[in-house]
Amino acid sequence: MTHHAPICAPEPADHIAYTDAAAAVAQLQHLYAKATAFLRDGFAAAVESGTPDCRYRAFYPEIRITTTTFARTDSRYAFGHVPVPGRYAATITRPDLFENYLTEQIGLLMRSHEVPVHVGWSRTPIPIHFAMLGGDDLTVPQDGVLPFLMRDVFDVPDLETTNDAIVNGVGFTFQDGAHPLAPFTAQRVDYSLARLAHYTATAPEDFQNHVLFTNYQFYVEEFVAYARAALRDPDSGYQELVGPMNQRVGRDDPDAPMVDPPKMPQMPTYHLTRKDGAGITLVNIGVGPSNAKTATDHIAVLRPHVWLMVGHCAGLRNSQSLGDFVLAHAYLREDHVLDDDLPIWVPIPALAEVQVALEDAVAEVTELEGFELKRIMRTGTVATIDNRNWELREQAGPVQRLSQSRAVALDMESATIAANGFRFRVPYGTLLCVSDKPLHGELKLPGMASAFYKTQVSRHLLIGIKAMESLREMPLERLHSRKLRSFEETAFL
Repeated sequence: MTHHAPICAPEPADHIAYTDAAAAVAQLQHLYAKATAFLRDGFAAAVESGTPDCRYRAFYPEIRITTTTFARTDSRYAFGHVPVPGRYAATITRPDLFENYLTEQIGLLMRSHEVPVHVGWSRTPIPIHFAMLGGDDLTVPQDGVLPFLMRDVFDVPDLETTNDAIVNGVGFTFQDGAHPLAPFTAQRVDYSLARLAHYTATAPEDFQNHVLFTNYQFYVEEFVAYARAALRDPDSGYQELVGPMNQRVGRDDPDAPMVDPPKMPQMPTYHLTRKDGAGITLVNIGVGPSNAKTATDHIAVLRPHVWLMVGHCAGLRNSQSLGDFVLAHAYLREDHVLDDDLPIWVPIPALAEVQVALEDAVAEVTELEGFELKRIMRTGTVATIDNRNWELREQAGPVQRLSQSRAVALDMESATIAANGFRFRVPYGTLLCVSDKPLHGELKLPGMASAFYKTQVSRHLLIGIKAMESLREMPLERLHSRKLRSFEETAFL
């Protein structure tokens, strides 16, 4: 088949104006289902025939809006409106998964501008790989397996629409000059949904709006134990615990076994679910800023309400003890994985709402407050580094920088998670637990962890959960404030 083969596509349709957000989302769902079904059927036909006589193509649905006046914005909201009059658009994928999000964001947009939104086909083709995601009967093989080249018959992922030009603020516009309504394009979202399933061995549908990141398996074990206890409590509001390979533990049998799969995913993930995604997800990202960036790059497309790091760190002060907590209020970024996306001169501020929630949770769990909290918790700068064995280098340089920064702790993930939260406009925070003191002769070696430190794991996780439960009750407009928004932002959160 040549590149000049005729195009097979769904019937074209005009954009339709909507003044009701739910109706607009229903049309997005209809168009997306129609497009992906067409591509799946086309793929099945191509595999069966082996000699496709046309090029199959279908497009993502899109939302469009045109404004001619500035919005009468509610000053409490940092989102829900476009900055200046003009044409705006967003390509949409998985409107079933994002139904609540889309309904809310479109509703705010209509309320702010008092104009309809238009829904129809975009000009961005759906790659066949993304159209086939979730299908159990057919998968897309590598080129060379089929008697035709995939890109001769179907569209494949395009890096020009699968990048972070919008969130990085480099002036992304659509082909017709329209400005973006949403922080990610449809292809970027599809790419991350596929990667999430790969890295976590859980479905994007199970992710909750409150995400805890950790760097040790101890926390996973404690989270599973907490989840089982919560499921036994009829008043907890939690509905299900979901683990890798779609293992599910429900309220009807909270003690049902959950076993490690034969091949553990790179980032084992567990979801304690509530209605409308208001539960808590725990991701064991392992060690290192690269893993932290990978996880947050992809979870960001789900638009969580907050993410927190609860893991281990090196205490840098002699006054600290193993098991002490560190509440980060600043970050020294020596991880380098985000330097090209978020320049090192960009400050990563502490978010007051998250800081208060974490400190209140520490006070509640430890039954200490005020000045007494200083016995077990320090607030200060956390340094994040990309060299796990930094202690093996000549010490004068690193130690001097750490001292000049007033850092109280060092790890390999926190600044990356906070910086990517800042970059993606996802509220963030960090509460760490001191597991070693390398500058003071207490290295992380077998047998050196005290009994007190071991008991801190369960308390530490419980603090993270309590903080999340507090933040869950906070209005979105307060949590997603202008602190995370630049001069000209997308209307969608």
